[in-house]
Amino acid sequence: MPLPPIIFEDDALIAFDKPSAMLIAPDRRAPEGENLLELVRAHRGAEVATVHRLDADTSGLVLFAKNKLALDFLSGQFQSKTVEKSYQVITVGVPLNDKFTVDLVMKEDEGRPGRMCVVKKHGQISLTEFTVLEKFPAPAGRESFAYVECRPQTSRPHQMRLHLAEQGTPILNDRLYGTEAVLMLSALKRGYKGRADEKALIAHLALHASGLTFTHPLSRTKLTLAAPLPNDFAVALKYLRKFSSAPRRMVP
Repeated sequence: MPLPPIIFEDDALIAFDKPSAMLIAPDRRAPEGENLLELVRAHRGAEVATVHRLDADTSGLVLFAKNKLALDFLSGQFQSKTVEKSYQVITVGVPLNDKFTVDLVMKEDEGRPGRMCVVKKHGQISLTEFTVLEKFPAPAGRESFAYVECRPQTSRPHQMRLHLAEQGTPILNDRLYGTEAVLMLSALKRGYKGRADEKALIAHLALHASGLTFTHPLSRTKLTLAAPLPNDFAVALKYLRKFSSAPRRMVP
């Protein structure tokens, strides 16, 4: 199988635009599942290593180190929380505030392995800053949506998914923390005359790792990398902008 699109590569690192539904590394819950680490090592050699992780359902920018020196330098930045990370999501429902921060203590749900939950103590602190980029309100009886930027300040499993769900605006197509809501063109466009077997505009989790800013291990200068939105994510936004009852863009 070919590698995902390469966003950046040099002697020290390589960055990919990972598709949704691909594991970063082998997972005990899906030991037979295809994963990016093994694929990269098959193409680039056994020394290549993951610097950070994305949930399998999350698409977008993921960084690999080509040698131990680069791995140690980059991993140190993630551990010290000096890496700037940005994600783009589509939420079901519009957040109450245009800018807000969610700060919760969370841990794995003992009753439902693979799912996180909010607790008062004996968990891990998690913090994310959110900015609403665009609002897509809808007539009564229909779902509204929003396009939101997320800047996590910690790196907990499912952090942004849980944070947005706790605000009452889960990420579109989040099977763990969300609703059954789907985004269909027929629900947006009046007089829709498309196919009877219409499919959702975006079928996977609408969570995309869009950017990283960090210090390069060789040049020791700041480097910013960006991953474009997946095509179906971009198309979904195009139709939301075109057919929502009163779309509102919050930032230039």
